[in-house]
Amino acid sequence: MPGRLMVGRQVLVLCNLGSNPSPAAIMNKTILVTGSTGFIGFHLIKVLLERGDQVVGIDNFNSYNYEPQLKEDRNKILEEYPGYKLYRGDINDLELVQKVFQENKINKVCHLAALAGVRLSVEQPHLYNQTNLIGFGNVIDEAKKAEVENFVYASSSSVYGDLEKEKSEVSDNTDFPVSLYAATKKANEVVAHSYHHLFRLNCTGLRFFTVYGPYGRPDMALAIFTKGILEDQPITVFNHGKMVRDFTYVDDIVSGVVASLDKNYPFEIFNLGCGETIELLDFIKEIEKATGKKAQMNMMPIQAGDVLKSYADIEKSRKMLGYEPQTTVKEGVPKFVSWYRKYYNI
Repeated sequence: MPGRLMVGRQVLVLCNLGSNPSPAAIMNKTILVTGSTGFIGFHLIKVLLERGDQVVGIDNFNSYNYEPQLKEDRNKILEEYPGYKLYRGDINDLELVQKVFQENKINKVCHLAALAGVRLSVEQPHLYNQTNLIGFGNVIDEAKKAEVENFVYASSSSVYGDLEKEKSEVSDNTDFPVSLYAATKKANEVVAHSYHHLFRLNCTGLRFFTVYGPYGRPDMALAIFTKGILEDQPITVFNHGKMVRDFTYVDDIVSGVVASLDKNYPFEIFNLGCGETIELLDFIKEIEKATGKKAQMNMMPIQAGDVLKSYADIEKSRKMLGYEPQTTVKEGVPKFVSWYRKYYNI
């Protein structure tokens, strides 16, 4: 039997938190996805719609990181599904966020909307403060008022800073981020914990590790390198390529997000990565193989706010989410390059 907890004049029902729900209980939910036309949001929503969920999306189609045409093209695909409803607008607009919750019975939230990337956060920190802090606060507070079953949000591997250890574990100290972007993501985790503690809002944070795949962001390394190699232009390689990353294919990331939405854990944080690393120069070699062309590399020192190594310990995710990455870099890079050639008609 569910327990009841009185908070002010609200009654919160606590029942079987963290248990494995039945398929019938999982399907046919109305899920709010912020950042719905973003890279991960797009792939996530397709999976949710195809399994029978209703999805409400919010996106402002901004051009901070890249031109919005790619977002428009992602959205055209999503609009082919009958269970998809889009609100064009900004999560910084509290009235819009309130309207979304008033007009829809939201069961769960997946908050992905954010300004991403280290370099822009150094150049324009005020933009990151607005979206990643104020916007996050708007969404989580309305989710609390709506008494949603689960609030899942995107954190980042960047919260680990420059740890001098083999793998990043969720239990590692994350009090010393080395970029403003990472600081905003750490702040999200702290705020989510407070909402869980004060209001018993189920919150799950997901620390994503270097996501790539079709319809990926043009400002990410894989797209930048692929474009340069195909166009016979030099590519800028920071720290002379002596950086290690845990590149994770987007389908694997989405599987972890869906599992997190379904589980309804009271409060958890998970790493979502591939669990394997590759040095940047070896990653470039895989792009060369996929394109059939040689890269011209302009070697540069490490950029401000970047880290030398990012490597996910995913054992907790395996045990609690059933998370098991399927796509290696050797398989994923050719899939991206094939999509890139087709999309950009190269």
